[in-house]
Amino acid sequence: MRYLSPMFSLPHVEYISFWGELAALSAACLWALGSVIYTHAGARIPALELNLIKTVVAIAFLIPTLLLQGITTPTASPLPLYLLLLSGVVGIGLADTFFLEALKQLGARRTLLIKTLDPPTAALLSTLFLQEKLSAIAWCGILLVILGVAWVVTERVPGVSSSASTGGKSATSIPVWGIICGLLSAVGQAIGAVLSRQAFVQTNISPLWSVLLRLFGALLVIVLWLLVKRYPIGLWIKPLVTDRDKSLSRILGAVIFAAFASTFLGIWLQQTALKFTAAGIAQTLSATSPLFVLPIVIWMGEVVSLRAFVGVLISLVGVGLLLSLG
Repeated sequence: MRYLSPMFSLPHVEYISFWGELAALSAACLWALGSVIYTHAGARIPALELNLIKTVVAIAFLIPTLLLQGITTPTASPLPLYLLLLSGVVGIGLADTFFLEALKQLGARRTLLIKTLDPPTAALLSTLFLQEKLSAIAWCGILLVILGVAWVVTERVPGVSSSASTGGKSATSIPVWGIICGLLSAVGQAIGAVLSRQAFVQTNISPLWSVLLRLFGALLVIVLWLLVKRYPIGLWIKPLVTDRDKSLSRILGAVIFAAFASTFLGIWLQQTALKFTAAGIAQTLSATSPLFVLPIVIWMGEVVSLRAFVGVLISLVGVGLLLSLG
């Protein structure tokens, strides 16, 4: 089985599995849906608190899932467990907070464009530190995916106002802090992916347990961040409570759904992808979220041009190259 550690190999059997790639694509789809929801919720809820809410909700869904499936406590050596905790600290606690802030500052399109830096960063780090070698065809596939995604998310859609396409920011003015947050998020998520991949190389821990460890690591750093900053929690709630249109219940319901879909299921699928395929490929396919936004925005009434569909086709060719490697 390609890209798997020896414990998963089937000797003397020619067998190709795409579970890792399919899991990464599924995670990308859920993250696209979550990004749309978080963009709207982030206009009311500060990024750090939004990350806290979605992390707690994801843990609340995850613990009963582990109990129902009867998955026992991992018996791995301490080092892989520490790597997964650190992966959660960097890749969820820090990176997701910066990502949510970037969504607020830049809007979904520009933020997702910056996220296309995830795959080459993860591939470079995995090559340097995990000795994972990608072929020339794999690098071509990665490049095509990045080009296709960039082609889509940089499009200026006719008939859409600046506030609609850029999250309320001027189309000609890009906040420097938003760009910095986007870059920090991209680097942090790539580091988190490589740390998770390294943990999977050293142990056979289940993806569900790895998600729980990562979420606990994220929760730890978020709580410490709140305590160090002496952050006043919940100031955003009062204006919504006095709102007669039940904005608070709608926003919290949307965030809980997004946390279940994109954080709980999305990270579970991401960990599955990192367990069954190389970090560079997993991150590349996970970075196709902007492509999955297309049907969502069409359903919301936005006109999608020929350029957008061409970008999708370019990325799908890249995905095809990655999946053709045997």
